Amino acid sequence: MVRKFLYLIAFATVLVIGAAIVFSIWSRDLTRLAMVPSADFVEQDPLAANAYQDPDMWYSRPGIGTEDPARWQPPLRNDRGGADRLLPDPAEPAPPQFAVFFVHPTSYYNRATWNAPWNDADAETTARLFLRGLASPFNQASEIWAPKYRQATMGAFLTDDARAGQALDAAYGDVSQAFAFFVSSIDENTPIVIAGHSQGALHVMRLLKDEVAGKPIARKVAAAYVVGWPISLEHDLPALGLPACATANQAGCIMSWSSFAEPADPSDVLDTYAASTGYDGQKRGQSNILCTNPLSGSIGGEVAADANPGTLVPDGDLRNGEIVPGYVGARCNERGLLLIGDPPEMGNAVLPGNNYHVYDIPLFWSALRNDVLARVTAWAAKPS
Repeated sequence: MVRKFLYLIAFATVLVIGAAIVFSIWSRDLTRLAMVPSADFVEQDPLAANAYQDPDMWYSRPGIGTEDPARWQPPLRNDRGGADRLLPDPAEPAPPQFAVFFVHPTSYYNRATWNAPWNDADAETTARLFLRGLASPFNQASEIWAPKYRQATMGAFLTDDARAGQALDAAYGDVSQAFAFFVSSIDENTPIVIAGHSQGALHVMRLLKDEVAGKPIARKVAAAYVVGWPISLEHDLPALGLPACATANQAGCIMSWSSFAEPADPSDVLDTYAASTGYDGQKRGQSNILCTNPLSGSIGGEVAADANPGTLVPDGDLRNGEIVPGYVGARCNERGLLLIGDPPEMGNAVLPGNNYHVYDIPLFWSALRNDVLARVTAWAAKPS
């Protein structure tokens, strides 16, 4: 992704995990100094062909049970001021069987290495925390798979150094291998959902381009969620092999959005996006960004806050939270950014310019949960 965009994300994420980096003056140079590795890139040892057969290589997968962070279920704030546990409505038919492959965002911030080492305690704790809030909307799936991978450190997004690209390629290699094992483990009649946020969304985009587009597996994809990573309608989307989701009941399509409160100042994001290169080899320039509204399930449009079935409003350390209906609305602007109105109270990780990147999924937790089920149901209803 774009350096300035992830420079902002880096600072916000450091705040979220309580790191002790404090800047008296907002300084790009100081951020790079604090987070970009100075060490040489070390080629990652290739994983064994059967590496992802090991359950320890996954944060979430069938059989993990109560320790699976993606299976966390937040409570629903009720009118009496208490909280009710969100449970399936017994009057509703059971959802179709479906499997989710979810790639978590950056949770490794150390500048000692370009890629996270296996079993880094801080990175793993943060990854599990992120999965509770970001993968839990998919928890009605029959299977959720979230791999561990040697992610690129946050500093890799803050530099043009060739070593940063090598780190991202290495991270993607693990994700790709995990995805291949996931696909081989899923029953051929089970639809799949592919999702990721931030660095995870970058890897999901590449999976769609390299492993899904033009291949038989594309027919099994009920939906892909590329959240918090801009997709150019002109320069990226055609290479991904799936269309944007145009209606709420469409299967086999892509949902993508990046959230800003108003007044929004996305100038840094848009300037850097314009200078970046799309999948067709051309500069993204002023091309529009894909904005699918998570409250309507369609491209563009505006939905009022009272139609939002529930925002996951986190507590102070993001370890818990509750679902609050009617918290924010959403509308796609002319460039493809998702605007959510006045700044809602979500925590201390709001980026400059009213960028709500860290909260892209929690803002629309219940809507996303509903959206997934609608698309999987539509996929199951298609003629075979």
